[in-house]
Amino acid sequence: MTKSQIIVLLFCLLLVGCRQQGIDGSTNETSEDLEAKAMLQGIWIESETEEVSFQAKGDTVFFPDSTSQPSYFRIVNDSFCLGDNHYAIIKQTEHVFCFQNQAGEEVRLEKSENAEDTLAFSDSEPEILSLTEVLKIDSVVTYGNERYHWYIAVNPTRYKVTKTAYNSDGVCVENVYYDNIIHLSIYHGTACLFSRDIKKQMFAADVPSQFLEQAVLGNLKYDHVDSRGLHFNANLCIPDGASCYLVETLIGFDGQMDLKLLEY
Repeated sequence: MTKSQIIVLLFCLLLVGCRQQGIDGSTNETSEDLEAKAMLQGIWIESETEEVSFQAKGDTVFFPDSTSQPSYFRIVNDSFCLGDNHYAIIKQTEHVFCFQNQAGEEVRLEKSENAEDTLAFSDSEPEILSLTEVLKIDSVVTYGNERYHWYIAVNPTRYKVTKTAYNSDGVCVENVYYDNIIHLSIYHGTACLFSRDIKKQMFAADVPSQFLEQAVLGNLKYDHVDSRGLHFNANLCIPDGASCYLVETLIGFDGQMDLKLLEY
């Protein structure tokens, strides 16, 4: 058998293999149930309370909470796939949709027939929670016979921070916030001792990375002055949660900054 004949034979075997893969369905992709997806279109309400749960529109699920971001969804293998989360479907008809939430509880929904339920959804972009204007504060402190004038400005940014939460149905949703950058300047007389933008990434050595990703740098407050320098406390919190880190931000009289975790 010549070299060209061998090449032709290998090509034919490869072609047959590809066709066979298409026949037996042994691909890595899982087909989406488009019929079930079509049945889910519309507004769904909780069976007992009749509160609006969500609206399925095209490939997207919208939530009535103005701070919850829309999520891409699919229905695959009897699972309601919402973003990266999968919920087992217990029952689905044209007017009833039951699934198991994150806690293993059954969520029973009915398709809304009330035109006023559309009012639960705004046509505008979901609200992003953050400061809307710069906050400024300054003061003069004295140590020994020396005066120090410090300035703090909390500046809203367009850097988004995504927080994962669960709504009343036990469904995972994402709320988006804007982070802040805080500028700190310290003057000794007319000389600038320190001037720098403080960003939350600067606290990576003191705050766990998983927490830091969902946290917002909320504020920087003056605490006291001593022989080491001027002490400020940086507050990093997950929005709408009780979890916060308080990090001491010390600015020495030599203009050097030192960070130390105070409490969680």
